[in-house]
Amino acid sequence: MIYLVLLAVLWIVFPLGAMLRPAQLSDNTKIADAYKDHHRYVRMTFTDLKFSGYTCETYGQTRGYYYYTTQKNNCSIILLTPHTCEEGLPTIDRLTVTGRIVKGKESYLALLSQLSSDLNWTETGIRNQLSSYYFSEPDYHLTTTRILFFTYFGSMIYTVLYLFVCMVYIRFPVLSPPCQNLIVFGHPGQILAEAEEELATLPQLATEDMFITEHYFIMTSPYGNAIVPIQEILWIYKHSTLHKMLWYHFSISYTMHITANKHMYVNCPKNTKSDIDGIMDYLAEANHNILVGFNEENRLKVQAVQGKPFHIEKFYALLRRRV
Repeated sequence: MIYLVLLAVLWIVFPLGAMLRPAQLSDNTKIADAYKDHHRYVRMTFTDLKFSGYTCETYGQTRGYYYYTTQKNNCSIILLTPHTCEEGLPTIDRLTVTGRIVKGKESYLALLSQLSSDLNWTETGIRNQLSSYYFSEPDYHLTTTRILFFTYFGSMIYTVLYLFVCMVYIRFPVLSPPCQNLIVFGHPGQILAEAEEELATLPQLATEDMFITEHYFIMTSPYGNAIVPIQEILWIYKHSTLHKMLWYHFSISYTMHITANKHMYVNCPKNTKSDIDGIMDYLAEANHNILVGFNEENRLKVQAVQGKPFHIEKFYALLRRRV
């Protein structure tokens, strides 16, 4: 939801709508007036364009060709891409083109200085005749604009769909992935109801985000949610993570890994050592068949017990339910 609000703010603050649909301006519109009316990306028609003899270069490559035109006693500078002007046509009778209105900077001021020299004018005189704004076709990056809007609308659609899915999961928890993963152990709805009933009573052991009831291990943390039948757990172990910034070590967190039957894997990250040790000791006491600790012997035992890949197990379980 925060990301959707951010997208809305970006749409309001930046001229994204104008980039998507440039304003169509009439032939007699002054470029400076259009800029003052907050039109940045526009589509305009120009007549009687004449090549000034100057080009705009970036990193040694010709970016555009400067033209000038006089319409309704209004002289304007137009920068066209090499493709549009066919690399410097002397004159163009009529042209409708999409571009961006840009305020002239160093390169534009240098152009005016050269034009004043060619026309035997003073720089002050030519600046009084020409606006400090000009029309630039190369500054309307069509490919970049398309990529921008593909990313913008694509991420917006993804966010809306994800938000909708989250709302469905909140309304119908049994449809969420942590519950649907339980299908390999039985009916997800029945298991969820039993786990909720046991959690509603006094849990056997509880930490900030991990709970042990009579028959289930339950995790509800910012890193994920899980429900695992204790009798289905095969192997538990922990590992530590050292958090540091540059050379300073400021904390250590512990992650508990749970491997259950039917290729179910659960990770419980960023917990304290005491919480992890307490959970592991209780699980080992509740199910004496659980292997505790990470070593090669335990890994090979679990590998021998595991059957088909998890997604195959879920597929078979769905088939059994339908039959």
